[in-house]
Amino acid sequence: VKFGKELESIGYRAFLDCTSLERITIPLKDDMITNDDIFQRCDKLKHVDLVEGEQLHDTIAALLLEEWKNDMKDDVDAINQSLPTTPAGDFNDVGGKAQAIRMWIRLVLHKIIYYKAHHQLLLNEAASALQLALPQDDVVMNNVLPFLELPNMNMQR
Repeated sequence: VKFGKELESIGYRAFLDCTSLERITIPLKDDMITNDDIFQRCDKLKHVDLVEGEQLHDTIAALLLEEWKNDMKDDVDAINQSLPTTPAGDFNDVGGKAQAIRMWIRLVLHKIIYYKAHHQLLLNEAASALQLALPQDDVVMNNVLPFLELPNMNMQR
C-alpha cells in the first residue's frame, strides 16, 4: 500500500486482519501512527518505506560527517530489520508493529533534527574561524591595487 505525502495519519484498526499486507509506504510525520491496533494481525507486514525516501537520502548524503551518514542510514533501515520479527498480535493482543513503526518514525525525525542542528553549528564555527583568520585590513585592496596601473576601459575611439 502506498500513500502520498498528504496523508495526515492512520488510525484505529485501519489494517486489522489485512493478512496480505507486506509493505507500506507512508509519510515521515510524527503523529502518523495513532493507535497500537492499526496493524493488528498483519503477520506479513515486513517493510516500511517513506514517501520522502529520495529526499531523505539526499539529506543524509549532504551531512558533514561520514559517521552521521552511516548512523542515519542504519536508523532508516532499522525498521525493515526489526519489523519481520515484531509480533502482529492476535484477537486479544494488538501486537507491536504499529508501536514499532511509530517509535521508528520519531527516532528518524529526532536524528534528522539533531544532525541538522549540529551540521549548522559546525558550519557557523568554521565560518567564524575563517573570518577571524582573515586579516582585518584587505591587503590586496590597500597595498596592491593602488600600485597597479589598470588599463583604460574607455570604449570610445
